[in-house]
Amino acid sequence: MEANAKKVPASRRYAKRSQAGEIWHRLMKNKGAVLGLILVVMIVAIAIGSGILLDYDEDVIGQNISQRLKAPSWEHPFGTDATGRDMMYRIFYGARYSLIIGVVSVLIALVIGVTLGVVAGYFGGPVGEVIMRVSDALAAIPSILMAIAIVSALGQSMFNLMLAIGITSVPQFVRITHAATLTVRNQEYVEQARCLGLPEWKIMFVHVLPNCLSPIIVQTTLRVASAIISASSLSFLGLGVPAPAPEWGGLLSAGRKYIRTHSYLTLFPGLAIMVTVLALNLLGDGLRDALDPKLKGKK
Repeated sequence: MEANAKKVPASRRYAKRSQAGEIWHRLMKNKGAVLGLILVVMIVAIAIGSGILLDYDEDVIGQNISQRLKAPSWEHPFGTDATGRDMMYRIFYGARYSLIIGVVSVLIALVIGVTLGVVAGYFGGPVGEVIMRVSDALAAIPSILMAIAIVSALGQSMFNLMLAIGITSVPQFVRITHAATLTVRNQEYVEQARCLGLPEWKIMFVHVLPNCLSPIIVQTTLRVASAIISASSLSFLGLGVPAPAPEWGGLLSAGRKYIRTHSYLTLFPGLAIMVTVLALNLLGDGLRDALDPKLKGKK
């Protein structure tokens, strides 16, 4: 019996997997995606753990002038800043700000962009043309300049920063959702739903949109990485999260005046941004390959 069980063809074992299991199988065979997933889990764990284990007032923003500008050591692995604050604690706690800004800003773009994209793709005609031309006009403006303009107009705060980055990311989601909707809006199951007399909104969001999720999921992962870079850039320019919040871009900005004498003040925040963005990009690329139906049966 055991010998017969072992002789079951791999194709039959593969066919027994659910769709989600199939995607997970392909994702786990991608070494880059696995590395990205591990790093993302670690960064999220650090962000959550820092909020539980660290005292914000004491460990993160507490000043100790006698310990100012100490080089990395066993006591302070990432060194201390100009006011004696431990850089490792600040960077770990700053992960909360960068991840929250990245995720929330992309959720804002996701809701607006996907809604407009599916409407434009499903209805087409004048409605679709207006939505796509407005989207193209927004996409023509450099995202960082648009974000600077929005934050300058609304004022400096964490919410305004997330809103600005979210608005600049809307055109990407509109384009991707519009293209995906065009490929499925005339499928047989959509025509059948129309024949049953279902409302248009229900056809769009219950029958069309779920079959457009693959490119949207990939774009969401990649846009979180871009949002973290944008947030860090705006904080570096003084338009991000107000001090003394230890957002990574703000830490880079604060440490740039000491870059020649105490380079670790910019090295470690820069590495934190680089590793996080790299992990999200690796995971996004892996998801793109795992969700691509053309790759079924090849891995």
